[in-house]
Amino acid sequence: MALKIYTKTGDAGNTSLIGGTKVPKNHIRIESYGTVDELNSFIGLLSDSIISFAALQPLRENLKEIQDRLFTIGSSLACDPDKEPLMKIPDLQKNDVEWLEQYIDSMQSALPVMKHFILPGGHTAISTAHITRCVCRRAERLCVAMQANNLFVDPLVIQYLNRLSDYLFVVARYIGHQLQIEEIAWKPRIH
Repeated sequence: MALKIYTKTGDAGNTSLIGGTKVPKNHIRIESYGTVDELNSFIGLLSDSIISFAALQPLRENLKEIQDRLFTIGSSLACDPDKEPLMKIPDLQKNDVEWLEQYIDSMQSALPVMKHFILPGGHTAISTAHITRCVCRRAERLCVAMQANNLFVDPLVIQYLNRLSDYLFVVARYIGHQLQIEEIAWKPRIH
């Protein structure tokens, strides 16, 4: 018999962290890894939105790698920090941040200098990259809030999410550049 997807254990508004500790479903730790899960889903959508563009296939491979790192981050955030040392949870490494920086620099070198703020849009893939960037920033803010409330979060998780949001901003510009779509300059209304 197949394993059922529903357990009914969360019907009272609580859930368990990895390690068994029960917390309310609105606990900031649950919010943080739920937002990382949302971010991972948007990265999948972003990858799917560029599937038909041959020039962007290497980017799709990078996005798949990032999804793997986000599962690692989700595991870290979903774990009871008091019990984590006793478990084998995948870990994030400093070279994961450096990997993002290398790709940011590589894409950036192909882009024109940004002389103005740009509005998200011009193509569905560009807009999806910007939405993904915004969700990433929210995940980062939640992790910073955990840290501010003395709840353990690996500082490398915050650093990775910060760099990932930068990466996603550059990805949005890079997609537009590869698809030859002009950036939409923000022209502030001044009276």
